[in-house]
This record gives sequence, C-alpha cells and structure tokens, in this order.
Amino acid sequence: MSDRQRQPGVLELDELVAEGVSPWLDGLTRGHLASGCLTRLIARTGVRGATSDPAVLATAVETDDAYREQLAGLASDDICAADAARAVAAYDVRWACDELRPVYQATRGLDGMVSMDLDPRLARDAESAVAEAEQALRAVNRPNAMVKLPATAEGIAAIRECVGEGFPVHVTGVFSVSRYREALDAYGEGLRRALADGRRLSALSSVVSLPVGLLDAEVDARLEELGTPDALALRGEAAVARARHLYRLYDDWFGGADWRSLAAAGGHPQRLMWTSTTVTDPSSTPTRYVERLVTWGTITSMSLPTLEAAARRLALCGDTLMGRHGAATEVWRRLERLGIDGEEIARKLEAESARRRAAAWRDLYAAVDAGRHTAHRARPPGRRGCAGP
Repeated sequence: MSDRQRQPGVLELDELVAEGVSPWLDGLTRGHLASGCLTRLIARTGVRGATSDPAVLATAVETDDAYREQLAGLASDDICAADAARAVAAYDVRWACDELRPVYQATRGLDGMVSMDLDPRLARDAESAVAEAEQALRAVNRPNAMVKLPATAEGIAAIRECVGEGFPVHVTGVFSVSRYREALDAYGEGLRRALADGRRLSALSSVVSLPVGLLDAEVDARLEELGTPDALALRGEAAVARARHLYRLYDDWFGGADWRSLAAAGGHPQRLMWTSTTVTDPSSTPTRYVERLVTWGTITSMSLPTLEAAARRLALCGDTLMGRHGAATEVWRRLERLGIDGEEIARKLEAESARRRAAAWRDLYAAVDAGRHTAHRARPPGRRGCAGP
C-alpha cells in the first residue's frame, strides 16, 4: 500500500477498511455527540463503532457543559450516585447507538456497536455481572449496545454467563495467549447455551481486546532497566508479537469443526480489537499501532487524535499479522531469555487494570455527584439516596 498524504481537510480511512480493519472511536463522550463529531467520523472516515470509558467520562462530566442539563435533572431526582452515573453513561451510549445504527444494519450486527463499562464493584461474580449487564443494557435499550467484561479469572465465568443470556460482550484486558484461549472457550460455551435456549445467535456480537500500548509500556520499562543492546533492540516489539500469537489462535479456533456448527446457526466470530493505541513517544509516528496491526476481520480502537492522524496519513503495507506466528514466537523467546515472563506480566497488568477500573468508577460517581450539586445548588440539604458502593 502507498504512503499518501491526505488532502487538507479530507479525512478517510478507506485503505484501512479495505484491509478488513474496522476503525472504532475510543473514549466516547457527549462532546463527540453534541458537536456532530461522531456523525462526521462515521460519514467521512468510516468509523464503525465506539467504546466508552468511565475515566474519560468522569473528566468529561467535570469539564463539559453538555452534561449540565441532565445533571440538573438528576439532582432533582431521589436517586443514588450509582444510578445517576448509570443514567449519564446510558444517555451517551444510547445516542451513539442511534448514530451507528445504519452501520449496524448494513453489517448485519457485526459492526455499529457501542461498548460500555460495568462498575466492577457491582459485578463481582458471574451472577451479579449478569444482573448488572441486564440493567445496563435495559437502560440503553438498543440492539447495538454491548457490555464490557474483564478477562480475569473471575470474569471468564461472567463472560460465559452473559453470552449465554444473549448479551453482546466486549471482553477487555487480554494480555496472554492462555487467557485469550479461556475467553474464546467461554464465548463458545455461552453461544452453545444461548442456542440451546432458543436465542438468535446472529444478534450476539462480541469482541475481545488486547491493550497493546499497556503491554508494550510494561515490557519496554523492563527492557530499559536491563539496558543491554539485546534488551533495547526489543523495545516496541512485545505487543505486536502478542497480537500475532492471538490472531493465530483466533484463526485456528474459528476455523475448527466446533465453530462451524455455531456459524451455521448464525454465530459471529468474536473479533480481536487492538486498544490503548495512543503512542506517547514523540519520536514515533502516532499511527504506529494502526499501521502495524493490520489483518482481515479485526478492529482498531483509537482516541480521537489518533483517529484523525490515521485518517490524514497512513503508511500501510498489507497484512501484518497473518503468517507471522514464527517471528512472534522468536520475539517472545528472546524476551524470556532476558528474564521477561509473559504470564507474570499478564497477571500484573490484569491486577492493575482492575484497580484502574475501580478507581475510574469512584471518580465517575464523585464527578456526577459534584455536577448534580453544582447544577442545582438551590436544592435543600438532607438529600436522600445512597452514595454508591
């Protein structure tokens, strides 16, 4: 593929889409919706989905006047902070689902989805996760909404149960091949249960995400601490190598006999998504992950600045994942010889991600409560309602 400069003001991701990659907007906020930004991205760049993030939403609630009217209404209601935060998040997801509904219909439910987080403190186990997912999806009330569930030891059971209940699921935070295999098996088991219960598999879309930037940051920090030429030469290679491993497993799993029966019943493959694609190194191109993670049937989720950079200029060179399993294995062998343990890193990143999710929801509750008080200062003290978990 060519490296061609876009004309000023023209935003296109046609080359990326032609390679089979679906671009999604990461970190959806009401500002993207009220300004018409998401509408333009769908129409002009081919954006095909969106993800929400409680940390991004908390900041937006604190700084964006677009939330003021709803916060004022919520201040006059006798509801707790948890329910108020759900209402704010559901409003954005519902609006984005409506914007992406034509994509959802055109792709028969494969794209056009919007994924939303669940408070991990309200979804501690499979049973509570199903209840929280059902409540969140009912609040949005759109067929192209999906719930995020972490690929932790506890989350795997929740993934299986939610898929079995017919809920579209975005599996987050896969950092290892072993955990990805568990997520795939949970998806398959959930689909078989859904089918046995008479549910339409064609209405069940699912994605699973590898946060490439987080994985590289952790590995690169350890390589820089070692400081040897062999170690420094491997910086920036771990996440792409892991993506190649995951895609090999994806290809094998969805090419197997077990999947063929589910596909015949209308099941969608659980597509791989690359997240945390923002490049923080100023010496590197901001589209490095977008360009290095290209293969058919995958998703790249990008923040708005990364998406705009990709839309203006991309240097694509065809499929970068298919048939690269051997090279990826060699990268991780070299890392292991340097003492970099992939499974230990995966466990560490899983735990850190869980702490960040919990902190983000605390911040969101605080931001929504502060916004409600600010928007309705005349309200008398002694407001009833819970303060969240």
